[in-house]
Amino acid sequence: MLKTIIFLIGLSIGMMPATAAAQEKWQQRVKYKMDVSLDVSTNIIKGKQVIEYTNNSPDTLHVLYYHMYWNAFQPNSMMDVRSRELGRIAIDGRTDWDYRVADRISKLKPHETGYQKILTLKMNGRAQETELQETILRVKLDKPIAPRAKVQLDADFEARVPVQIRRSGRENEEGVKFSMTQWYPKLAEYDAKGWHANPYVGREFYGVWGDFDVNITLDRNYVIAGTGYLLNPNEIGYGYEAEGTKVNRPSGNLLTWRFNAPNVHDFAWAADPDYKHITKKIREGLTIHVFYKISPLHLQKYFSALPARVKTSYNNNAGLFIQNYENEWLQLAGKMEKAFPFIERNFGKYPYKQFSFIQGGDGGMEYPMATLLKGAGEGVVYHEFLHSWFPMIMSNNEAQSAWIDEGFAAYAEDKVMAFMNNDTSGFVHKDNYAAYLKLARSEYAEPLTTHADQFRTNYGYGRSSYSKGAVFYEQLGYIIGKQKLELTFQELYRKFKFRHVDHHDIIKVAESVSGMQLGWYGGYWVNTTNTINYGIDSLWQEGTRIKVRLKNTGQVPMPIDLMITFKDGTKHLVHIPQYLSFGYKAMEDSSMKRTVLEPWKWTQPMYTAEVDGNLINVQLAEIDPSQRMADINRNDNRLEIKW
Repeated sequence: MLKTIIFLIGLSIGMMPATAAAQEKWQQRVKYKMDVSLDVSTNIIKGKQVIEYTNNSPDTLHVLYYHMYWNAFQPNSMMDVRSRELGRIAIDGRTDWDYRVADRISKLKPHETGYQKILTLKMNGRAQETELQETILRVKLDKPIAPRAKVQLDADFEARVPVQIRRSGRENEEGVKFSMTQWYPKLAEYDAKGWHANPYVGREFYGVWGDFDVNITLDRNYVIAGTGYLLNPNEIGYGYEAEGTKVNRPSGNLLTWRFNAPNVHDFAWAADPDYKHITKKIREGLTIHVFYKISPLHLQKYFSALPARVKTSYNNNAGLFIQNYENEWLQLAGKMEKAFPFIERNFGKYPYKQFSFIQGGDGGMEYPMATLLKGAGEGVVYHEFLHSWFPMIMSNNEAQSAWIDEGFAAYAEDKVMAFMNNDTSGFVHKDNYAAYLKLARSEYAEPLTTHADQFRTNYGYGRSSYSKGAVFYEQLGYIIGKQKLELTFQELYRKFKFRHVDHHDIIKVAESVSGMQLGWYGGYWVNTTNTINYGIDSLWQEGTRIKVRLKNTGQVPMPIDLMITFKDGTKHLVHIPQYLSFGYKAMEDSSMKRTVLEPWKWTQPMYTAEVDGNLINVQLAEIDPSQRMADINRNDNRLEIKW
């Protein structure tokens, strides 16, 4: 009787109209207009910036904050000191610092450092008082910005492009001249939790939604790639012009590129005189752009620094490495053409008219409508592109909840890789589960609520944000069912496209889709480092019933799938709902028998499941044969009976 009641409750909840998850939450709005020039000989960028800023909040704003990211690339900056301090920690025999930063900032010569300055700043024509504290500029307003008010901010700014160290900079390891990310004075986000004036210590970003009009002037021999649509392609050429069009470049040594990027929260670009530009229309209304260069000198040096095991895979032949390197760039657009329908079917339609894969930076880093890559390896290509959903279309605060977008990208990358490689061998997320479990058993685990810059170790940040984040999504599918997880992603896209999102929104949408209560899952998995540990205690016959006693010695309650396999090959799935869910997932595999039992209350350490049958015919009892539940110790999850 109880099972019927639970089913009806779940059904009634599932039929309720969706409300809370996407009620119109306010968010600030910007319109950037920037005219900038880059001197490629001095590496100095100068610009004029006009921002139309709309205060959609119910609060009166007395201050504003700007990010001045490139001031991090100076000796003794917060980024420099933090990296060197992490270098004092050794984990598994490796220094814990980010090897891309290491102690490099401390060794920069004066002309190699970066800086950003706002030379003048006016609000509605009036000069404002400013205070620069390294990578954050505080603006004390002479007149507050009232709720629903709109103001104009005019700034003249100057910056020097640093030697490439982290994400942005000049002359990266592969020889790309300019990786122009975090390059302009960027307004910090203000939301319901207040200002997010995060100093640039190493992690990622949070921005204000808006529209960007950016004009970039530099040496006419350089090719620019980046966020936004090029508005004067037939003046520029370099592969942007319409097919069959004669390019009509203005005279002179400089060329101005005019870009527009609607509905984004950042703007990134890169420039090099030797970029090769590939375009491919992969569906109606969407073109993929690929920008790369081949610098044998840089790539040979890059190859020489690779581990011996990697060199061996290329027969210790740098030429073979370089050939493979270029082939990956040449094949990229074709692979995306195959992957795109699968990605959009699972996660929602990509809403812009283009996406650019750009060689530059120090690894892989996502931006609106573009990603900067060091090499075009298949995994990193999919991972960075999948960030187009989180945090580019649905924007989470990457400083406060990096796991939302990194975990999603890691989870989705696994799925796309399996699809592209026709991998039907089994559980595609096993590497992320293994990485999470290693972290959970270590001393380095911290709650996912930890600020990204404030994790005690880089190791803990990486395993938490990427691997534990990926487990969050797949394990959510274990709780609500894989079909409901697919619907959850589609509903998130529908409700939160071009909006900020946090983990409470994800949970609420999953609740509306599944008809279950899931706040307990978010609470345990996000707010704590508690772990899951279920096991089979004993198995016996009682009358005509097989009884299985289960134990819970962990701190995170879960629903349980218990599979009974008989000697004749038949299987019986016993599902034990988690009491806190007030419901249970629908059957995922209709080919086998399933019985739903009474819910397991989290306060009870033991639970006895029972099914009809004869113990003499049982071959195996196993908790969670799908392995989607991240049990800290699976050694007691499987009991094989040998008669």
